[in-house]
Amino acid sequence: MALDWLEFDYSEDAEGIGSFDAMAAAAPAQLPALQAEVVRVLDWAHRGFGAPLAPEEGGDWHYELQAVQEVATPLAVDYAPGRLQLGAGAAGPPRVTLSLTLGGTRGFCEAFRQAFDLA
Repeated sequence: MALDWLEFDYSEDAEGIGSFDAMAAAAPAQLPALQAEVVRVLDWAHRGFGAPLAPEEGGDWHYELQAVQEVATPLAVDYAPGRLQLGAGAAGPPRVTLSLTLGGTRGFCEAFRQAFDLA
């Protein structure tokens, strides 16, 4: 299953527990597609590995999901020798940024890589 929104970075601790981290931002029109992709990833993990429970507590996987809504306000930038002046422009539409971390055992991590075509 290819992912359009989430690009994961991988790390592993000394005990072999892996962690996949992704962050994606979407404007209101794209937010449903981002949400659907996060649900697809978490549904896959839940179907294949059961309810989330950290490996150190006897489970195969767990996750952390965070979101923030931001309103971008572009700044007009004016430079002259010796000074930089910033002035606020018109606020843009709100944007939602989702952060997803999945952690799990070696078996979970390998299955996750295969399922979502991750290197």
